[in-house]
Amino acid sequence: MGCQSIIFVEPDAVKEKERINDMKRILVTGCNGQLGRAINKEYAQEDIAFINTDVAEGEGVISLDITDVNAVLSCVEETKPDVIINCAAHTNVDACESQWDLAYKINAIGARNLSIAAEKTNAKLIHVSTDYVFPGTSPQPLTEFDTPDPISAYGKTKWEGENFVREFSTKHFILRTAWLYGDGKNFVKTMLKLAETHDTVSVVSDQYGSPTSAVELAKMIHFLEPTENYGTYHATCEGQCSWADFAVEIFKKARKDTKVNYITTEEYNSPAKRPAYSILDNYMLRLTSGDAFLMADWKDALDVYMKELF
Repeated sequence: MGCQSIIFVEPDAVKEKERINDMKRILVTGCNGQLGRAINKEYAQEDIAFINTDVAEGEGVISLDITDVNAVLSCVEETKPDVIINCAAHTNVDACESQWDLAYKINAIGARNLSIAAEKTNAKLIHVSTDYVFPGTSPQPLTEFDTPDPISAYGKTKWEGENFVREFSTKHFILRTAWLYGDGKNFVKTMLKLAETHDTVSVVSDQYGSPTSAVELAKMIHFLEPTENYGTYHATCEGQCSWADFAVEIFKKARKDTKVNYITTEEYNSPAKRPAYSILDNYMLRLTSGDAFLMADWKDALDVYMKELF
């Protein structure tokens, strides 16, 4: 009598658990923000086990206070991510001026805590920063080799967050972006809302930057994440404009008749100082990757975004 093979058929639940265990695991902080949502969509076609975290717990979302180092270590050690993407930040630029402690806790200490946890678990850390680390006085686009000198509470706390990442995390990417818009509250939606009730809107015309789609930034993160090209990167859409020019383009693409009244920063009179010129040159991306990946022109990216809105 010959040997008979005995085939054990695993329950579906066991197979699914093994499949998940074999997946790349990515922990996202601030998952309910514009970039966090864009990252989840960007990886949607891949077998990725997302560990989505935010301040408040929700469906598929773990509550995580990144300012609490013990909570961060516990979460990261338990979930064992291969990659941590830090999208969490105190981004209300004017509020940061009167909330220094909170801004430092979220933007600096939070980044430090995630860096410590990433290093302890050998995870890669992708940390999102800002053009506001620069003073805005440069006559030309800024590269990653230019020296930051922030002029606002937001910029200073984000700069210190960068420094903590460099100090505590070996395998890190720091991505500085600017004028971000996506699925959430942003300048584009604010302008469109104002257009419903105003024939004319006043917008600052002496601050220059590069409007950047969260979708494009998520693509760049996706491009860099599997590599070992660690370091600091500028990550904005190509091209530049003023806030007023940005508003004009929004109304044009939305086919609105709303007029834009060009005003100065002084006339706007906000609590926080803002860089007058913070055009970021994605120089490190070109140096390390050539033309393997390039961010879209800001007008083209805006066109894609507007078509999705309407």
